[in-house]
Amino acid sequence: MSHSSTVLSALPSLHASTRRLAVDAHDVSKVYGEGAVAYQALRGVDFQVRQGELVMLAGPSGSGKTTLLSILGCVLRPSGGDISLFGQRITDVSDAVLPAVRLRYIGFVFQGHNLLASLSARENVALAMQLRGVPGKLAFKEADLLLERVGLGSKKGSLPGELSGGQRQRVAIARAVAGNPPLILADEPTAALDATAGLLVTELLRDVCRERGDTVVIVTHDARIFHLADRIVRIEDGQIARGASL
Repeated sequence: MSHSSTVLSALPSLHASTRRLAVDAHDVSKVYGEGAVAYQALRGVDFQVRQGELVMLAGPSGSGKTTLLSILGCVLRPSGGDISLFGQRITDVSDAVLPAVRLRYIGFVFQGHNLLASLSARENVALAMQLRGVPGKLAFKEADLLLERVGLGSKKGSLPGELSGGQRQRVAIARAVAGNPPLILADEPTAALDATAGLLVTELLRDVCRERGDTVVIVTHDARIFHLADRIVRIEDGQIARGASL
């Protein structure tokens, strides 16, 4: 059996109740470009998150936090170092397998929500489930339940353009957790929201994921939501800052 097949066969047990490491990044580096124009975004980063934790990765713009999140989400390849998810090494998984790992085991919440404008809230959430292999009728049933859970049962037929910023982010949360991915990665989810909406959205993300036992990593510089984290890890100039875990 290939290493890629081994990873995929092992990952379905990710919702085990143990507090093992969900994310284990060791000596991770990332360089963009080559030669004189090369830019080192990450410099030997060590970053660990235990299963069920909500960890916030904080730092100024350009510190490398979004690059690290993208590497953890199997969107970018590291230039060096080693990445494991739930005890399974993914650093050398083939490019052909990475999309399947991403789709089946990682949910994303983006700063700009990234909903499909032509689809209703219900259809956006159901599509995520269908892509993860849930049959159509069941996908729509589960989408309705998730939208009820995030307080948008009455808005399930609304297009994104008919919703407020906070409502769109709530749909994005429902979409991220659709199909039960055990790792939720959020990139500046409150950046486009006012203080009240940002706090409510983050509380909702925390509560939904805690009910399910999911692991959450949130990239943010929004100090208004720091108190909702189990830990805050600070990154500066592509490195985890000393004494960074709070």
